[in-house]
Amino acid sequence: MDLKKVVAVILLIVAFLIIYFLQANFFTWFTIAGVKPNLFIIYILFIGLFAGKKLGLILGIIFGLFIDIVIGRQIGISCVMFGIIGLLGEYLDKNFSKESRITIMLMIAGSTVIYELGCYIFNAITLDINVEIISFLKILLIETIYNLLISIVIYALIQKLGHALEEIFKTKNILTRYF
Repeated sequence: MDLKKVVAVILLIVAFLIIYFLQANFFTWFTIAGVKPNLFIIYILFIGLFAGKKLGLILGIIFGLFIDIVIGRQIGISCVMFGIIGLLGEYLDKNFSKESRITIMLMIAGSTVIYELGCYIFNAITLDINVEIISFLKILLIETIYNLLISIVIYALIQKLGHALEEIFKTKNILTRYF
Protein backbone atom coordinates (compact mmCIF):
# COMPACT_ATOMS: atom_id res chain seq x y z
CA MET A 1 0.00 0.00 0.00
CA ASP A 2 1.25 3.43 -0.93
CA LEU A 3 2.26 5.90 1.81
CA LYS A 4 -0.27 8.44 0.50
CA LYS A 5 -3.04 5.87 0.88
CA VAL A 6 -1.97 5.01 4.44
CA VAL A 7 -1.93 8.68 5.43
CA ALA A 8 -5.31 9.21 3.75
CA VAL A 9 -6.85 6.25 5.64
CA ILE A 10 -5.46 7.57 8.93
CA LEU A 11 -6.93 10.99 8.16
CA LEU A 12 -10.28 9.38 7.31
CA ILE A 13 -10.25 7.63 10.70
CA VAL A 14 -9.41 10.89 12.49
CA ALA A 15 -12.21 12.63 10.56
CA PHE A 16 -14.58 9.85 11.65
CA LEU A 17 -13.67 10.47 15.29
CA ILE A 18 -14.33 14.20 14.85
CA ILE A 19 -17.68 13.42 13.21
CA TYR A 20 -18.49 11.02 16.04
CA PHE A 21 -17.78 13.81 18.55
CA LEU A 22 -20.01 16.21 16.61
CA GLN A 23 -22.79 13.63 16.34
CA ALA A 24 -22.64 12.59 20.01
CA ASN A 25 -22.14 16.01 21.59
CA PHE A 26 -22.71 19.02 19.36
CA PHE A 27 -25.84 17.95 17.48
CA THR A 28 -27.64 16.86 20.65
CA TRP A 29 -28.16 20.59 21.22
CA PHE A 30 -29.49 21.18 17.70
CA THR A 31 -32.29 18.73 17.18
CA ILE A 32 -35.41 19.25 15.10
CA ALA A 33 -38.40 17.70 16.90
CA GLY A 34 -35.94 15.52 18.83
CA VAL A 35 -34.25 14.21 15.65
CA LYS A 36 -30.51 14.61 15.02
CA PRO A 37 -28.86 14.45 11.61
CA ASN A 38 -26.90 11.32 10.79
CA LEU A 39 -23.49 12.61 9.76
CA PHE A 40 -22.17 9.06 9.45
CA ILE A 41 -24.39 8.42 6.42
CA ILE A 42 -23.00 11.48 4.66
CA TYR A 43 -19.44 10.50 5.57
CA ILE A 44 -19.63 6.85 4.49
CA LEU A 45 -21.34 7.84 1.23
CA PHE A 46 -18.57 10.41 0.69
CA ILE A 47 -15.91 7.70 1.14
CA GLY A 48 -17.73 5.33 -1.21
CA LEU A 49 -18.20 8.01 -3.85
CA PHE A 50 -14.69 9.39 -3.90
CA ALA A 51 -12.43 6.58 -2.63
CA GLY A 52 -14.16 3.55 -4.11
CA LYS A 53 -16.25 0.60 -3.05
CA LYS A 54 -13.48 -1.37 -1.34
CA LEU A 55 -12.58 1.41 1.07
CA GLY A 56 -16.23 2.46 1.40
CA LEU A 57 -17.22 -1.09 2.32
CA ILE A 58 -14.30 -1.69 4.70
CA LEU A 59 -14.55 1.63 6.52
CA GLY A 60 -18.36 1.43 6.51
CA ILE A 61 -18.19 -1.93 8.29
CA ILE A 62 -15.47 -0.80 10.73
CA PHE A 63 -17.16 2.50 11.57
CA GLY A 64 -20.56 0.79 11.82
CA LEU A 65 -19.13 -1.80 14.20
CA PHE A 66 -17.64 0.98 16.32
CA ILE A 67 -20.99 2.76 16.45
CA ASP A 68 -22.81 -0.47 17.28
CA ILE A 69 -20.42 -1.22 20.14
CA VAL A 70 -20.49 2.30 21.56
CA ILE A 71 -24.13 3.36 21.14
CA GLY A 72 -26.06 0.56 19.47
CA ARG A 73 -28.57 -1.79 21.03
CA GLN A 74 -27.40 -4.66 18.84
CA ILE A 75 -24.12 -5.33 17.12
CA GLY A 76 -24.33 -5.60 13.36
CA ILE A 77 -27.13 -3.30 12.26
CA SER A 78 -25.08 -0.16 11.56
CA CYS A 79 -22.19 -2.33 10.44
CA VAL A 80 -24.22 -3.91 7.64
CA MET A 81 -26.07 -0.75 6.65
CA PHE A 82 -22.93 1.41 6.47
CA GLY A 83 -21.22 -1.30 4.44
CA ILE A 84 -24.16 -1.18 2.01
CA ILE A 85 -23.92 2.61 1.80
CA GLY A 86 -20.17 2.36 1.11
CA LEU A 87 -20.90 -0.02 -1.78
CA LEU A 88 -23.77 2.17 -2.94
CA GLY A 89 -21.37 5.13 -3.19
CA GLU A 90 -19.30 3.38 -5.87
CA TYR A 91 -22.44 2.41 -7.80
CA LEU A 92 -23.71 5.99 -7.68
CA ASP A 93 -20.28 7.26 -8.75
CA LYS A 94 -20.33 5.13 -11.87
CA ASN A 95 -23.88 6.10 -12.87
CA PHE A 96 -24.26 9.73 -11.78
CA SER A 97 -22.18 12.91 -11.77
CA LYS A 98 -20.67 14.08 -8.50
CA GLU A 99 -20.22 17.61 -9.79
CA SER A 100 -23.82 18.68 -9.29
CA ARG A 101 -25.02 19.81 -5.88
CA ILE A 102 -28.51 18.46 -6.62
CA THR A 103 -27.12 15.03 -7.49
CA ILE A 104 -25.10 14.87 -4.26
CA MET A 105 -28.17 15.94 -2.29
CA LEU A 106 -30.30 13.24 -3.93
CA MET A 107 -27.61 10.65 -3.20
CA ILE A 108 -27.55 11.70 0.46
CA ALA A 109 -31.36 11.65 0.68
CA GLY A 110 -31.52 8.20 -0.89
CA SER A 111 -28.78 6.86 1.37
CA THR A 112 -30.53 8.24 4.44
CA VAL A 113 -33.79 6.55 3.44
CA ILE A 114 -32.03 3.24 2.72
CA TYR A 115 -30.11 3.32 6.01
CA GLU A 116 -33.07 4.22 8.21
CA LEU A 117 -35.46 1.85 6.43
CA GLY A 118 -32.97 -1.02 6.72
CA CYS A 119 -32.34 -0.32 10.40
CA TYR A 120 -36.06 -0.01 11.12
CA ILE A 121 -36.93 -3.28 9.39
CA PHE A 122 -34.02 -5.10 11.03
CA ASN A 123 -35.01 -3.77 14.47
CA ALA A 124 -38.67 -4.62 13.89
CA ILE A 125 -37.75 -8.21 13.08
CA THR A 126 -35.07 -8.85 15.70
CA LEU A 127 -36.27 -6.75 18.63
CA ASP A 128 -39.98 -7.44 18.10
CA ILE A 129 -40.92 -3.76 18.38
CA ASN A 130 -44.27 -2.25 17.57
CA VAL A 131 -44.32 -0.99 14.00
CA GLU A 132 -45.41 2.64 13.95
CA ILE A 133 -45.28 3.79 10.35
CA ILE A 134 -46.43 7.40 10.87
CA SER A 135 -43.85 8.21 13.57
CA PHE A 136 -41.13 6.43 11.56
CA LEU A 137 -41.97 8.42 8.44
CA LYS A 138 -41.94 11.67 10.45
CA ILE A 139 -38.49 10.89 11.87
CA LEU A 140 -37.24 9.76 8.44
CA LEU A 141 -38.47 12.96 6.78
CA ILE A 142 -36.91 15.21 9.43
CA GLU A 143 -33.58 13.35 9.38
CA THR A 144 -33.46 13.39 5.58
CA ILE A 145 -34.14 17.13 5.46
CA TYR A 146 -31.56 17.73 8.20
CA ASN A 147 -28.94 15.71 6.29
CA LEU A 148 -29.78 17.65 3.12
CA LEU A 149 -29.34 20.99 4.91
CA ILE A 150 -25.95 19.87 6.21
CA SER A 151 -24.95 18.70 2.74
CA ILE A 152 -25.76 22.14 1.34
CA VAL A 153 -23.51 23.76 3.94
CA ILE A 154 -20.57 21.38 3.46
CA TYR A 155 -20.88 20.85 -0.31
CA ALA A 156 -17.72 22.79 -1.15
CA LEU A 157 -15.76 20.82 1.44
CA ILE A 158 -17.15 17.54 0.05
CA GLN A 159 -16.02 18.49 -3.46
CA LYS A 160 -12.56 19.67 -2.47
CA LEU A 161 -11.71 16.76 -0.19
CA GLY A 162 -13.44 14.32 -2.52
CA HIS A 163 -11.28 15.20 -5.48
CA ALA A 164 -8.17 14.89 -3.32
CA LEU A 165 -9.31 11.40 -2.24
CA GLU A 166 -10.06 10.47 -5.82
CA GLU A 167 -6.53 11.36 -6.89
CA ILE A 168 -5.11 9.09 -4.20
CA PHE A 169 -7.41 6.07 -4.45
CA LYS A 170 -8.77 5.97 -7.98
CA THR A 171 -5.91 5.49 -10.35
CA LYS A 172 -6.67 5.61 -14.02
CA ASN A 173 -4.84 2.94 -15.93
CA ILE A 174 -3.99 4.22 -19.37
CA LEU A 175 -2.88 1.70 -21.93
CA THR A 176 -0.11 2.96 -24.16
CA ARG A 177 -0.48 0.22 -26.70
CA TYR A 178 -3.50 -1.51 -28.04
CA PHE A 179 -3.30 -5.16 -28.99
